[in-house]
Amino acid sequence: MGVISGTSMDGIDVALIRSDGANEVETGPAATFPYPEPAAAALRAVVADPGEAEKPQAELERAVTDAHVAAVEAFLDRFGIVRESVALVGMHGQTTLHRPRARLTRQLCDGERAAAALRIDVVCDFRSADVAAGGEGAPFAPVYHAAMAAGLERPLMILNWGGVGNVTYLGAKGEIIAFDTGPANALIDDFLLRRRGIALDENGALAGEGRVDAQALEAMMRDPYFGRPAPKSLDRNHFARAADLVEGLSDADGAATLSAFTVEATAAALRRVPEAPRRWLVGGGGRRNRLLMHRLGERLGVRVEPVESIGFDGDAIEAQCFAYLGLRSRQGAPLSFPTTTGVPQPMTGGRYWPAPKKERAPLARGPVRSVGPS
Repeated sequence: MGVISGTSMDGIDVALIRSDGANEVETGPAATFPYPEPAAAALRAVVADPGEAEKPQAELERAVTDAHVAAVEAFLDRFGIVRESVALVGMHGQTTLHRPRARLTRQLCDGERAAAALRIDVVCDFRSADVAAGGEGAPFAPVYHAAMAAGLERPLMILNWGGVGNVTYLGAKGEIIAFDTGPANALIDDFLLRRRGIALDENGALAGEGRVDAQALEAMMRDPYFGRPAPKSLDRNHFARAADLVEGLSDADGAATLSAFTVEATAAALRRVPEAPRRWLVGGGGRRNRLLMHRLGERLGVRVEPVESIGFDGDAIEAQCFAYLGLRSRQGAPLSFPTTTGVPQPMTGGRYWPAPKKERAPLARGPVRSVGPS
């Protein structure tokens, strides 16, 4: 089972898979559960204040962990899943700080507390080893994306439009290149929350009524991040200046400009891959925004489709990914690679917390077939 709350903090995603940790992936049910509002409000406050995010957050970590545990319990109940049938929970936790250049990343999740409460083995803290070794600590989905897309025509791009956007490039020669592209939904959502008290621009309806401020968009695209080589990763608040650039615009024009920024930032990913992909598959909440999907397809001139077109649930991929990475962590298999996070060599990761007072058979240690680059 995989559990994650992404940078958009719009809920806790839970998904079940059966896998060998390599190319075999069978997906099961998935669902999203809301954060308790006090925890969500506290998280938003911490994430918005970098100085506060650097401080110990023991109380908030307990609240986040308990919310994730409650989501798992609700998931088991909703789908009638027998607890003993779940071998492992990969629990990502909530990212509150990500500064890989300072070798610092923080995901709030108390694995020991979660394992004790669930009575299921837990793997958490997936990113720290990568960051400590000099990697970007993100994105971590590429090795799962490669398993999802086994057998599909390449080159292929898999895009996740969550709070921040990230891509996995699957090359014709077996290359895997991955990096964060820039903003996805976070800037648009935050803008609308400030202006109208609503959480999102459904289907890009408001942005579709507005006019893009070309001068503001040009200024946004001058951010040095777009000139950096891949792999590279972002903190959710990296593009906070973009909010200032649309402050004087109407609601519709601001939404239109920030939506155009998401599209241009995503298209800029083509500068960092060896060959333009013939197809883009999109997961995350952004795939539901018809305006964003249409504009990206126009901008790229190729097929841009939701991942449902290949039989996957775009809302479940990140949770499925951390279920898959939890398995690989227990096998000692790589989670990240030089071409995905910039780590010096393929790295495993994750911290294992066994369920207390549970007899566990030794994990089978057969040969592990790595999906990622060697």
